Amino acid sequence: MKNEKGKKQVFQIICPCCQSILWTDPVTQEVIQFEKRGGKKKESLDELLEKEKKRRGEFERKFEATAELRKKRKKKAEEGFKKALIEFEKED
Repeated sequence: MKNEKGKKQVFQIICPCCQSILWTDPVTQEVIQFEKRGGKKKESLDELLEKEKKRRGEFERKFEATAELRKKRKKKAEEGFKKALIEFEKED
């Protein structure tokens, strides 16, 4: 591929992980040049610990909600069983 000046065009690709820029030759598919970028912002240890604490708290909240839902389902199933047992005894 050539542009109007007769020079080869190159493809500019941005890495989705680190945001580095790669220039590649369209014919040989080789990287001609690259430029490193900052990528993701480095977080301090305190920020990481706070984020982990929030994640753990959210996990515990979801776990407790799931346990409560199971208790309610079990209670409803027991009530249904008792009701069916009473109906069965009435039929005899």
